[in-house]
Amino acid sequence: MITSLCVFCGSSPGLEPAYASAARQFGSLIAQRGITLVYGGGDVGLMGEVANGALGAGGKVIGVMPRHLIEKEVAHRNLTELIAVSSMHERKMKMAELSDGFVALPGGIGTLEEIFEAITWTQLGLQQKPCAFLNTAGFYTKLLSFLEFVVEQRFVKEEHYKSLLVESDGAKLLDRLSAYQHVAIEKWIDRSRKA
Repeated sequence: MITSLCVFCGSSPGLEPAYASAARQFGSLIAQRGITLVYGGGDVGLMGEVANGALGAGGKVIGVMPRHLIEKEVAHRNLTELIAVSSMHERKMKMAELSDGFVALPGGIGTLEEIFEAITWTQLGLQQKPCAFLNTAGFYTKLLSFLEFVVEQRFVKEEHYKSLLVESDGAKLLDRLSAYQHVAIEKWIDRSRKA
């Protein structure tokens, strides 16, 4: 069972109002299911929306932020816990350590870099945690088409691409994340027994 979920998303609200609305709703859904939200700790853009959605539903929210960003006063001041770290690399490691899975909401270069690093860790067998995209208003459709092309060109194995979870509906995505985690645990137990 997933007890904590890392969400990567933009520090901007983006162009479409649907992005902010879906982020806030996703945060609320996470809290309603008793899952702890782990995210970058910001109070701006979609980061603020997902955190406020979870907090508004009575959820536990842990933010992880480098000290230099906290000093710029972009940190959310009403979180359950705000963890200060020394660098962006340490931030990602701490978020991964605290989380049972990863979800990318709409965002920019930082969001893409974070989710792709998590995917790479899974691909290399460094972790057994699901990676997912909440494809709000088709935001990730073109990226996913590109990844299909990368598979065709034999730079990514098809099974690694197919392991990514993609939904436009937050509730369905949480259902799939829970099922994936269960399957991953069962496979790990199976391998342990055979060893």
